[in-house]
Amino acid sequence: MLARPHRLVRGSDYRTVVRRGRRYGGPRLIVSVLDTGEERPVRFGFIVSKQVGNAVTRNTVRRRLKDACSRQLPLRDGIDVVIRALPTAAHATFAELLADVDGAVARGAR
Repeated sequence: MLARPHRLVRGSDYRTVVRRGRRYGGPRLIVSVLDTGEERPVRFGFIVSKQVGNAVTRNTVRRRLKDACSRQLPLRDGIDVVIRALPTAAHATFAELLADVDGAVARGAR
């Protein structure tokens, strides 16, 4: 579970990251990364639409993504990350989602 300082909560923050951040796509996720340069912890946000599946499936995908992101926390300060799950994420294993998040965040945090 991600602590409150590591979560994006405002819609304006989500829009800023998605519009101005660098985008990295894969078969299951689209990851937007924005380096704000601010002195604050890294923050993560998740977008899991109804196209992914019913509520149980969406929440399972969201929980898996949150766990994968909690393993990414030693990133440098000031980075915002928004992860959009694609419909294929519903059938992905945790290991596949973890690999996708690791790869995209590593490319974006360089």
